[in-house]
Amino acid sequence: MRWLVFWVLSALPVLAEGEKAGEFDYYVLSLSWSPNWCATEGDARGSDQCHPRHDYGWILHGLWPQFHRGWPSYCRTPEAPPSRRMTREMEDIQASSGLAWHQWRKHGTCSGLSAADYFTLSRRAYEEVTRPEVFRKLDRSVKLPASVVEEAFLKANPALERDMVTVTCRDGHIQEVRVCLSRDLDPVPCGADVIRDCRAKDAVLDPIR
Repeated sequence: MRWLVFWVLSALPVLAEGEKAGEFDYYVLSLSWSPNWCATEGDARGSDQCHPRHDYGWILHGLWPQFHRGWPSYCRTPEAPPSRRMTREMEDIQASSGLAWHQWRKHGTCSGLSAADYFTLSRRAYEEVTRPEVFRKLDRSVKLPASVVEEAFLKANPALERDMVTVTCRDGHIQEVRVCLSRDLDPVPCGADVIRDCRAKDAVLDPIR
């Protein structure tokens, strides 16, 4: 029984809180499809992100320091937290200053960077990954295999290989595309606990509002 418990625990991702800033192996760039987030969470919250005056598609969820197995979070850092202006300036790609603040607190503190440098790097990572235009052209909700979304990203980003990108689903919807990057933002293979593709063959993808 003791051996079984050890085996189960060793198979789980390692989530570490309060780690020392700057100690990690690579980054995960997480891109969220805003219309789907609105359908599954945002509308119920009355989020401004979901207002029709916006045309958010793939937004930056975050740039996450990652270990080859597990990830650090809420790290100890001597860096000052971001100002309101800093988080507000991320709204064009992150949809809300609140999300930007949360991402700094949970993940940015682990980067070893100042808040300003972390947001600059996050923006650079977001801009260096081409987001396929085809999804912005949808005029109605569609159901499709999650693999179709992955294929579109691979085609739009020739430097990416299959083990460097993964697509996640939630509540029957395409949730996120996650791309694994080195500290210099070069594409790298994802760890085993990241590269877990959604297997859904009929995941919903809603159009931009």
